[in-house]
Amino acid sequence: MKSEATFGAGCFWCIEACFNDVRGILNVYPGYAGGSESTANYNDVCSGNTGHAEVARIEYDSAKISFEKLLELFWFVHDPTQLNRQGNDVGSHYRSVIFYHNESQKQLAEFYKQQQNDSKVWDKPVITEISMLPAFYAAEDYHKNYLKLNPKNLYCQSIVRPKVEKFKKIFDDLMK
Repeated sequence: MKSEATFGAGCFWCIEACFNDVRGILNVYPGYAGGSESTANYNDVCSGNTGHAEVARIEYDSAKISFEKLLELFWFVHDPTQLNRQGNDVGSHYRSVIFYHNESQKQLAEFYKQQQNDSKVWDKPVITEISMLPAFYAAEDYHKNYLKLNPKNLYCQSIVRPKVEKFKKIFDDLMK
């Protein structure tokens, strides 16, 4: 059964590249959520003044991979204790956020966020925002499969590729 999840975990190039090769994931779309349609473009979002976060909308087969497993991957792919940043990417558009699609996703996200904090998985509290998805706006076409299409890009070489390599090593059993 086709389901959707929407996560913000820093730069959407990283999220997309990590999730693309996971079994059960049908499609990953980079985009924007949290602001208004009129500000849903890369230049405006990068200003940090639109309310949008860079996100990935993930279409997945819930018979092959669960939302709970997607949450596990989400927590791993970024540092959910950093407010409005991931590494050197700074601004509210890089915030850690789960935009839930239904009440079940909301409850699971809140449960696992609390579990992360209670078990002190991180040295600092998890600050991930959990909000209902107001709307998703697809990013410009050149963002789709960015790592694959721009492997020599400096940001891809220094940030995206190492993150993806570590992700694939840890979750090798889930790769296509």
